[in-house]
Amino acid sequence: MKINRSIFKAYDIRGLVDKDLSPEFAYHLGKAFATLRMREEGRGELTFVIARDMRLSSEGYQKELMRGINELGCNVKDIGFASAPTFYYSIDALKSDGGVIVTASHNPGTYNGFKPSRPHAAVLGGPTGILDLADLMESDDYMAVAEKPGEIEQVDGMTKAAVKMQIDFIGAEDFSDVKAIADTANGMGALYLDELFTQGGMEAERMYFELDGNFPNHEANPKVLENLVDIQERMRAGDFDLGIATDGDGDRVFLLDEKGDLVDPWYVHGIVAQEILRKHPGAKIVRDIRPARIINEMVEDAGGEVLLVCAGSPMIKKEIRDKGALFGGESSGHFMYAFKEGAFEGPVSVIAAFLARMKREGKPLSEIIAPYRIYDHSGEHNFEVENKEEALERLKNAFADGEVNEMDGVSVTFPDFWFNARPSNTEPLLRLNLEAVDEKTMKEKLAEVRRIIEG
Repeated sequence: MKINRSIFKAYDIRGLVDKDLSPEFAYHLGKAFATLRMREEGRGELTFVIARDMRLSSEGYQKELMRGINELGCNVKDIGFASAPTFYYSIDALKSDGGVIVTASHNPGTYNGFKPSRPHAAVLGGPTGILDLADLMESDDYMAVAEKPGEIEQVDGMTKAAVKMQIDFIGAEDFSDVKAIADTANGMGALYLDELFTQGGMEAERMYFELDGNFPNHEANPKVLENLVDIQERMRAGDFDLGIATDGDGDRVFLLDEKGDLVDPWYVHGIVAQEILRKHPGAKIVRDIRPARIINEMVEDAGGEVLLVCAGSPMIKKEIRDKGALFGGESSGHFMYAFKEGAFEGPVSVIAAFLARMKREGKPLSEIIAPYRIYDHSGEHNFEVENKEEALERLKNAFADGEVNEMDGVSVTFPDFWFNARPSNTEPLLRLNLEAVDEKTMKEKLAEVRRIIEG
């Protein structure tokens, strides 16, 4: 089959509907995925969890995906509409051999895609097998059609089960004294937030909870600040304790305090880690290499151990699985925790941890966060450079008298500032994050590093 290989990304497959993707593509992907997994396992008749988001093309793609899988004799547990975290939970909860969810996450409605996974939510990505799927599809090198086709079993109730498990992980249940507001941008987060509000007995206002693959209100990407404007205006006009915003497939979550101000992801990371450490003293907590010194301090003050890895949710999940850590996260809003032998995003656990902290301390969220606002962070700056490797080499040479780490791009640490510059996994960009002991130093050093990157 002729395919556009560029849609096979670092973490998933994403492309334009009716251009890069089609029902035929989904059918061949099903055959390729079943083939890859059967060859890896050395046996046939595997069982896969299949799910979809609310995009207009998702149901048709899911149908053809399952047809391709069934043709090779493999079975499907169809969990229907699901967020990505519920999908990943279901892979192990249903004792399957992996799975695929049809989704393009936060991309506009003209896009769709697929997230294939092995058991334990081990995502197929750029270095971990996704290009093998492309090779199989191009060569039609599939396993033979089975004499007996596989079967499809409809499985209900996975969102409810996933939410309960995430609440239990934190060890908190009653949130009836909290008034929350949530904006799910017509995406899949609405499913698990509805369930959280029900299980936690919460009073909550729902914004854009209707599943709609056209995203009629705003883009389903809360990392872009303009997509938070609606919920911020509503919070500042009302009386809420907590704001919640999720992305298209529900695997990223952003929180806002009672004033409607965004709680930066590094504070989210630290607060959740501290709540986990209350229940699991000495636990290992994973974070990526990008600057966020306060995470280390919050974890270590609570008796935990920090493990550093390269940026990217698959790398964090792998570290959690390999090192026996309990929690990890990154500044993009992905926060992951351990479940059985796997690791995957747990947005409900993140929210539950904050609700538990707020209830225990009896303070507004802004006051809980205030003591941790010690360092000044630049935010992420992206640079289009002709030669990323040369730019990184210039940085390494210019700051050679600092503590240099090349785990992921170039990280340099000085007593009063520290930064990481790394090539993007998904775009032709160099990404810079810098942090300093005060705003003046942050701005000065940001300008200096910028000049070196730009040559």
